[in-house]
Amino acid sequence: MAAVSEKSDSAKPNLYIVGFMGVGKSAIGRKVARELRYKFIDSDHEIESKEGMKVAEIFSQRGEPAFRSMEREFIESGHPDGSCVVSCGGGLVVQEGMSDLLKEKGVVVCLFASPECIIERTSRNKNRPLLNVDNPEKRVRELLSEREPIYMNAGACITTEGRSMPEVVRHVIRTYKAAARDYA
Repeated sequence: MAAVSEKSDSAKPNLYIVGFMGVGKSAIGRKVARELRYKFIDSDHEIESKEGMKVAEIFSQRGEPAFRSMEREFIESGHPDGSCVVSCGGGLVVQEGMSDLLKEKGVVVCLFASPECIIERTSRNKNRPLLNVDNPEKRVRELLSEREPIYMNAGACITTEGRSMPEVVRHVIRTYKAAARDYA
């Protein structure tokens, strides 16, 4: 997908949804995009499409650093500059400078849930390369303890735990619209 080089006067700032795996970034993002009449983009799916392989294959064949480089390239130039809801991979915002880059490009909202909720949600999906370990529960807790401070400073934080999908979607849209008014 070609990047848009200049921001259109009529384009609204992108909404970047970040957070740990299993918090609902893609599901919530799709519904928010539909409500806002924006294009929905999942960074992992875009990278998979471009590379012709799943994220898990990229991790196993090329390594995590190569995948993180692909994420950075996607954010820097792989998508339109406005009117998109972008669901970002769980580790994308953790990379050095990415949080600031996302904030320059649009509004950032971080979704979160408790470790127990994340463990329950991710246990149903085996396509999570960082959890293909002997003790996925321990790995979730380790990664969360490393990443949580970064997530909490990435943007407005909204919990998805114990809330209905429509409730979370409304909260994300309200948060986005309030922040987009101040977007320059």
